[in-house]
Amino acid sequence: MGKRFQEYTVALEFMYAQLPMYQRVGKAALKPGLDNIMRLLKAMGNPQDTFPSIHIAGTNGKGSTTHMLGAVLQASHKKVGLYTSPHYADFRERVKVNGELIPESAVLHFLNEFWPQIEAVQPSYFELTVALAFDYFAREKVDYAVIETGLGGRLDSTNVIRPLLSVVTNISYDHMDVLGDTLAKIAGEKAGIIKEEVPVVIGEKHPETQPVFLEKATSNRAAIYFAEDVWKVEIKQFERGQMLVDVFQHNTLWLKDMRIDVSGTYQAQNLQTVLQVYTVLKEKLGLTEQALRAGLANIRSLSYFIGRWQILNDQPLTIADSAHNKAAIALVMKNLESYKYHKLHLVIGLSKDKDHEQMLALMPRQAKYYFAKPKVPRGLAAVELQMKANALGLKGEQYASVKEALAAATAAAQPQDLIYVGGSSFTVAEVV
Repeated sequence: MGKRFQEYTVALEFMYAQLPMYQRVGKAALKPGLDNIMRLLKAMGNPQDTFPSIHIAGTNGKGSTTHMLGAVLQASHKKVGLYTSPHYADFRERVKVNGELIPESAVLHFLNEFWPQIEAVQPSYFELTVALAFDYFAREKVDYAVIETGLGGRLDSTNVIRPLLSVVTNISYDHMDVLGDTLAKIAGEKAGIIKEEVPVVIGEKHPETQPVFLEKATSNRAAIYFAEDVWKVEIKQFERGQMLVDVFQHNTLWLKDMRIDVSGTYQAQNLQTVLQVYTVLKEKLGLTEQALRAGLANIRSLSYFIGRWQILNDQPLTIADSAHNKAAIALVMKNLESYKYHKLHLVIGLSKDKDHEQMLALMPRQAKYYFAKPKVPRGLAAVELQMKANALGLKGEQYASVKEALAAATAAAQPQDLIYVGGSSFTVAEVV
């Protein structure tokens, strides 16, 4: 008899304590290569082969794109599994079916059912969660699963599926210690999800990365589509976490006054990617314009979408967003410029392994700062963050926790001010 778990909390402690988690401790948790996950899945009966899937990679936007696609598929009356990472408040956020978090009982069942295989393979934390997701989707008999990569693509544990479609949202600098120090090298890792004769959608074009994707697609006889060549999204109005847009296809108005249940100028780029996916798959999957509109108008409620430009409070307006690298922070700061406010308060916590100076250099000097360390080993100490920020002219105090920092910002802010919470997924996780 293998080890048995009766309590979910005990099972979760085992997963966290025994199996290193990249999001918490960084590169040391990685087990390079796909041998481990393939051994584990084979011992489980290869559940990943029992459902059709869409595979999403990219530096930024892959979580938003995954949830958008999931919502559109749900609005088409499909049973949809979503695998995403990291989680914010609850481990079960990583594995969802039609927006419902995986039940605690299903996590227990998985660990107990496959304990001998887990003991034999000794998977990493991420490998274990991928196997859990695939097993759960197979048991639930989902019509489709949208699978987000964790890190990179080529050697990512999710890269054992043969999807209907591969998607790469964009490429920018992040996790360079693992993926490479040039955009072309990073693109090469992300392009690793491109499979033989499986079409691929690329969200953004870039002169350094486009040749990488074209070469990979050509060598795999995979049809390739660049969303930027086809789609343009014009934002007309922001309204409490939503936006109203016009959609242009080849510079011709295609959909007018489309309501999207996310906010942020950067989401227009993700929407272009989703529109290209919709176009490629609509006949095969039986998708309609009505389902597209309905899904995108209800992303948060359909797919349990949190942590991205999430409004926490109205007065003062308080927004949390999990942008956590230079490119994403640049988009966030641009987005904040579209809001009217009296004073800006920034609650910031960063991870140790990021380019702190480049991220902080993008933040406005006139804002008031509240520095805190996210509650993970990877979190950058608040005192160190404060020193780095002060050196760049960003002034503020340090706090013992993200919650204390937010409480201080809320107490100091006037009703017409704006509070932003971000810098890391883990910073956001403590307040959503």
